[in-house]
Amino acid sequence: MRVLFMHNNFPAQFRNIAGRLGQNPENEVVYVTAGQSWEIPGVKKVLYKTERGVSPNTHPFGRAFERAAITGEAAYGAMRSLRDDGFVPDVVMAHSGWGPGLFVKDVWPQTKLIGYFEWYYNSQNADADFLPDEPLTEAGIMRLRSKNAPILMDLAASEIGVSPTEWQRNQFPPALRPRVGVLHDGVDTRFFSPDPEAYVEVDGLKLTAADQVVTYVARGMEQYRGFPQFMRAASELQKLYPKMHVVIVGQDRVAYGRTLPDGQTFKQKMLAELDFDMDRLHFTGLLPYGEYLKVIRISSAHVYLTVPFVLSWSMLETMSVGGLVVGSRTPPVQEVIRDRENGLLVDFFSRDELVSAVGEALEHPERMTEIRRNARRTIVERYELGNILVRQENLLRAVARGLPRQTPPASPDARTG
Repeated sequence: MRVLFMHNNFPAQFRNIAGRLGQNPENEVVYVTAGQSWEIPGVKKVLYKTERGVSPNTHPFGRAFERAAITGEAAYGAMRSLRDDGFVPDVVMAHSGWGPGLFVKDVWPQTKLIGYFEWYYNSQNADADFLPDEPLTEAGIMRLRSKNAPILMDLAASEIGVSPTEWQRNQFPPALRPRVGVLHDGVDTRFFSPDPEAYVEVDGLKLTAADQVVTYVARGMEQYRGFPQFMRAASELQKLYPKMHVVIVGQDRVAYGRTLPDGQTFKQKMLAELDFDMDRLHFTGLLPYGEYLKVIRISSAHVYLTVPFVLSWSMLETMSVGGLVVGSRTPPVQEVIRDRENGLLVDFFSRDELVSAVGEALEHPERMTEIRRNARRTIVERYELGNILVRQENLLRAVARGLPRQTPPASPDARTG
């Protein structure tokens, strides 16, 4: 089978399935991307580079589409080179929204296309209208709708679409949802497994699961992932629990949502406003997977807050190691976590609820034992990587054979909350 993956980044969501297919010499696997890091054995990487950015004269509502079109044009050049060299994929899986797969059918009209849809933009009942201090303007509403243009083009060209969770799929209008199935990327439960002997060395200290350690992980420190709310709770928790340490993994930047208008980062703002014992507050920056794994393994309580948006891998990976997740009572989290069954849920905006839930985990770890077991069981049963890879490969082969348009079934025991 000849398979082409397309994503601005490499290897991103396609790392595991591309690696699996690349191990089979009967497959020819190519990855078209702008990402230059990493290599995957058996996978040929073909790079594209955009020639320019979005014009400052472009209408604000059209900038997302222009950016996608620029990317699509660059990816078209990479695909054309592959075609000229005789490569004709049986099936393409392309990440939607940024534009790399916009023109697949113009290079290979007969090739089957699977669109990978992470998000469809809505101005109501999702991320955009959730934060009260970030109200949407009328222009913002129109801009959000316009951002769906390349996504809709991808969906129109795709034989089928897939989305990693029910919540993300359900952002599409009801008339379009039958075209999109639910198929998560999977969690390597053998790698993300419990280890009672794990320890972390941070700021000259050695922390273990016997210590009181509250963890927080996100790519950036931002409102979308509840960083200000977490920091307010962490300041209070330090006063209540004088032996508790806080370990924060991530960069001092905004990955999603708005930045502060004065150029200050949310980390700077929280440290200036709140009182902390800095000897017990640890910022690690981004960590290699092995070090990040140690952090979540020793966690007494892992706080995961998110607006109604894309669900983070870190929450599922923490559950996979048997971690106690204290999560926000928002739809993407509720799809996976049931309160006091496989995690604890709190109001996204309530410092008091968050302090109380984390405090209970610190004071009564024995109460959390069954919840931790259930957390890992949830991931093994619903998101185990080996099972997911089989489903992904079966889907790719079925679409490559030209079976009628159909969507993959939802993940086992999928819940929308």
